[in-house]
Amino acid sequence: MPAQKILRALALLALLAVAPTWALPAAAPLQLNLRTLDGSTFNLAAERGKWVVLNQWATWCGPCLREMPQISAWVQRHAAHVAALGMAYDGITAREFAQFMRKHPVSYPVVLIDLESPPTAMPEPQEFPSTYLLAPDGTLVKHFIGPIDGAKLDAAIAAARTLHPQWPAP
Repeated sequence: MPAQKILRALALLALLAVAPTWALPAAAPLQLNLRTLDGSTFNLAAERGKWVVLNQWATWCGPCLREMPQISAWVQRHAAHVAALGMAYDGITAREFAQFMRKHPVSYPVVLIDLESPPTAMPEPQEFPSTYLLAPDGTLVKHFIGPIDGAKLDAAIAAARTLHPQWPAP
């Protein structure tokens, strides 16, 4: 009998390990207010009603730099229903960050994260790039580790909308 309980517990853990994030119980919406490179404030609560892409990256990360133009183009195509924020986890100065962004422009706001005081509302990335897709109600739909593109975002949104058809298509 104890062996059956252990097997059931292991089966449940395996299921949870592979279950898509959108199939898990919804958590409370993230709260995030950050000063962007252009001096404005990105207020996540103000983006309710839109899909939100929170992309964590670093200037030294090759895969991050390759995905940035793809995310930027996807966000531009879906601007009516999508918002995004690039979050650079780098130990560089604000001036260096501004110079970097002039060479690698994107269509969405970006912030330089203070490594000594990162936002507590979301986990610090363990790998780069790391991207969170939030639903229009502000809840987490999917956490991607590794490079993403528009096709991956579209697939995650389509899967989430099967359970929540009231959420708009991007």
